[in-house]
Amino acid sequence: MTLPHTGRALADAAPVPYWLDRPDRPDPLPPLSGRHSADLLVIGGGYSGLWAALLAKQADPGRDVLLVDAGTCGWAASGRNGGFCAASLTHGLANGVDRFPNEVGELEHLGRDNLDAIAATVAKFDIDCDFERTGELAVAVEPYQLDGLAADADLASRYGHRVRLLDRDEVRAEVHSPTYLGGMFDADRVAMVDPAKLAWGLRRACLDLGVRVHEHTRVTGLRADSAAVHASTLGTDPTAQPTDSGRADTRAAGLPGSIRARRVVLATNAFPPLLRRLRAYLVPVYDHVLMTEPLTPAQRDAIGWRNRQGLADTANQFHYYRITADGRILFGGYDAVYHYGNRVAPELEQRPATFTTLARHFFTTFPQLADVRFSHRWGGVIDTCTRFCPFFGTAYGGRLAYAAGYTGLGVGATRFGARVLLDLLDGGNTPLTRLDLVRRKPLPFPPEPVRAVGINLTRWSLARADAREGRRDLWLRTLDRFGLGFDS
Repeated sequence: MTLPHTGRALADAAPVPYWLDRPDRPDPLPPLSGRHSADLLVIGGGYSGLWAALLAKQADPGRDVLLVDAGTCGWAASGRNGGFCAASLTHGLANGVDRFPNEVGELEHLGRDNLDAIAATVAKFDIDCDFERTGELAVAVEPYQLDGLAADADLASRYGHRVRLLDRDEVRAEVHSPTYLGGMFDADRVAMVDPAKLAWGLRRACLDLGVRVHEHTRVTGLRADSAAVHASTLGTDPTAQPTDSGRADTRAAGLPGSIRARRVVLATNAFPPLLRRLRAYLVPVYDHVLMTEPLTPAQRDAIGWRNRQGLADTANQFHYYRITADGRILFGGYDAVYHYGNRVAPELEQRPATFTTLARHFFTTFPQLADVRFSHRWGGVIDTCTRFCPFFGTAYGGRLAYAAGYTGLGVGATRFGARVLLDLLDGGNTPLTRLDLVRRKPLPFPPEPVRAVGINLTRWSLARADAREGRRDLWLRTLDRFGLGFDS
């Protein structure tokens, strides 16, 4: 099959996240300067921090909550993901069963309640974020993947999920792709959402409840005394920022500041942590995404997809894709890229080789869309850990709580994580803080250069397994035995 010229399809794609490239995005809030105090300081204005600030203020309207972000709220992972809002707290049921067998049923129940609560919050605060409970369709594109789908369906049914297996004709009747050999539809545990609009809506809800929010304010250090945690900050003038990324321009003159807080939520996820202890547990992995121009009515007819489900294939190096509210297709995943030394930098968000690969895979999946062009191409960093789902902890005598390691499923799970953080800060022995998920840490990654060698060997082995009908080599089997891993 002859594929369209991917270079032509990508030629006019803007190198910015589609979700953030909007004229109606909110104006930035002023940076913090001078000396301040707060009952609760939240560091990070992504989903983790926004949910923590919102829930804290709802629980105690009199609590003085201050949130700061180095860029603008939602500019990082929260504004550049695929918009899959899942009920799972454990990066999928199978991972939960493997790692938390004694409490996975409870975690599944908590996850479903969490998704319901997100929907209720969207309604309560009138957040216009295109929240749709469409469900998700997992598709097999190789014969060996059909057995995996059947096993997944059996496991899901045992835990009360409403899933249905589809044969080749049934799955192609839903979405017209010649690559599909079968599928599994999960009806009610995944919603689609506009991720940036969700972040902006949570920001507005926080402001309406009285949370103080300062953007373009980077926390440069933390220290503690017997009564409080002290954060030193550096604010930058948003008018001096030359890009639309939301990231503060470090070349601009800084506005020094400080915050004295009784309690602190640390919600910086994949970015270099302010706590040295977290560096062994976190790996920043770059994920890349394409967005098409809006499809014409004829193009929509050519692919079907009337029910707007989220879609993902079931290879180790998998793709995820969905329809947006304005009729575009988002297509991402496959290539998970680690840069030596946990490097995170703006220039790593653009990777032409990966965009070309994604475009080629897109046209293989939908050859009937050969004339479609891509309007946006971007990348973002995911915080992953060896168990692929979040971990939690405290520091400074329990006055600071942190969560990290969501591994790409944080759109939904961060709300649950925020509840955990607030319970930890309150010092209570609660049903959430008693969970193994909360009490146990993942295994750490080794230091460099072993870290980079191991990760790249794992990526190579995963690609090899996909080419060998899913057969895992000795390296992957060894990682499985010791509970280590690297997710594509």
